Amino acid sequence: MILKTYTLILAALLVVQLNGFSQDPNFHIYLCFGQSNMEGNARIEAQDTVDVNPRFQVMSTIDCSELGRTKGSWYTAVPPLCRCKTGLTPADYFGRTLVENLPKHIKVGVINVAVGGCKIELFDKDSCESYVETAPFWMKGMLKPYENDPYARLVEMAKLAQKDGVITGILLHQGESNTGDSLWTEKVKIVYENLVADLGLQADNVPLLAGEVVGDDQNGQCASMNKIIATLPDVIPNAYVIPSVGCPQRGDGLHFTAEGYRMLGKRYGEKMLSLLLESDQ
Repeated sequence: MILKTYTLILAALLVVQLNGFSQDPNFHIYLCFGQSNMEGNARIEAQDTVDVNPRFQVMSTIDCSELGRTKGSWYTAVPPLCRCKTGLTPADYFGRTLVENLPKHIKVGVINVAVGGCKIELFDKDSCESYVETAPFWMKGMLKPYENDPYARLVEMAKLAQKDGVITGILLHQGESNTGDSLWTEKVKIVYENLVADLGLQADNVPLLAGEVVGDDQNGQCASMNKIIATLPDVIPNAYVIPSVGCPQRGDGLHFTAEGYRMLGKRYGEKMLSLLLESDQ
């Protein structure tokens, strides 16, 4: 059933997304963005670096000599997946979950651009410049590798990736810095629609998966934001919320532990698989 589902979905994707590139329909690419939990806050453990299936790839979004990576190139997705010294992210076990459940000829790629502590406004191309101008000093070092424009870097890398495969979905983990912002869903919609337009995508074929922040059950400092995140599908029809309940946090009420990222990433992956299967019903 999975093979049949992917055949149908990729046929639809290719009809609307081919732009003269020699895309491999068997290479599924996911864009990942957000703040520190997508960036990766937990220390990478030994179990996270062994037996990574080479069918799971990451495109480096910056030059990272200490890891032997150059911007715009694909590598086996051994963490870190964001920048040179970031930690484990939901994207790690999202990709692993997919390759474990997909036919052997399918590859999965992720492109991760995230900035700890940022508001969603940083990824709005119309407000990015003013946001960067007033960004706190501690954020400057995270912005510099993206030449102070994370959205532009995400689009730049996504366009390169479209020469290799098909963008199949978008992952978001952001919200802590916008806690209580009733306009957050509208702001996310702007970023999502800009990505769809700038990359020539078809929204119906590119779901947005948004993860909850650390919840009340884990004494999350920003747990109230989950009520706002829950309304995202009301604004973006093809958006889906990934629950964080039960995912342990590291004690600061904001960031998940490595085990929490594994759990959350697996949930992202399971949701994506279920969406693909539903289309075959």
